[in-house]
Amino acid sequence: MKRMISFILLAIFACAVTACSPEVGSEGWCKQMKEKSKADWTAGETSDYAKHCIFK
Repeated sequence: MKRMISFILLAIFACAVTACSPEVGSEGWCKQMKEKSKADWTAGETSDYAKHCIFK
């Protein structure tokens, strides 16, 4: 029973965390990426930023 409750709480937490992230390519996401250190960007984020925020 405790495992089931832990799993449910973990699922709720995961949903809450992912719900706070802006959608890739949105104005909020582009702004968030501008504020993030370029050294911390992944290759995918760099590609998405160029595609959605620079070359609209």
